[in-house]
Amino acid sequence: MSEEAKLREDICNLAKSMFDRGLTCGASGNISARLSDGTFLITPTGSSLGFLEPMRISHLDSNFRLLSGDRPTKEIPLHVAFYETRNRTGAVVHLHSTYSVALSMLPDIDPDDVLPPLTPYSIMRLGKVKLLPFYLPGDEAMGDAVRSLAGERSAVLLANHGPVVAARNIWAAVFAMEELEETAKLAMLTRGLQPRCLTTDEVKFVQNRGRP
Repeated sequence: MSEEAKLREDICNLAKSMFDRGLTCGASGNISARLSDGTFLITPTGSSLGFLEPMRISHLDSNFRLLSGDRPTKEIPLHVAFYETRNRTGAVVHLHSTYSVALSMLPDIDPDDVLPPLTPYSIMRLGKVKLLPFYLPGDEAMGDAVRSLAGERSAVLLANHGPVVAARNIWAAVFAMEELEETAKLAMLTRGLQPRCLTTDEVKFVQNRGRP
């Protein structure tokens, strides 16, 4: 199986897994991944992550122009910004997952670090997650907002919209996305209960010694 064929299969299988577990619904969410020749695969516009067909996934050249497949998602500017500012990015996942979206709408979260330090795993896989303002879906300003971070964040949360995660490959991006949603879920479930968070020293220990 060629690299491209394998990546198409991985995108479909991982997308269906997330869909089946309720991390995304309907025709929401999109995934992209970079091939070794510098071209990209990205999920088509209006497609459901639960019912993707490998050969209909959009294939784009290095300048994000369509080579084959269906018309790509309108969220391309969001994906492009991560590839342009984080050279090691091999995949980007964007969902409208319930708990992350709910967290993005709360008035008292820290916009520079939306996830409380509840477990070491979000720290290892995500670092600090930045809250970005609300933009209309497909607005190129979302890409500009990501570029303004100068590649310093691998994950962001779009207010009233959903999370976006970049990682070295499609598997790492999906795993990080799942960690973001699970941590947001924990934050919502323990809200008002005064949970014990990791201390500043414990967070530093995870940052210095932890591995994803």
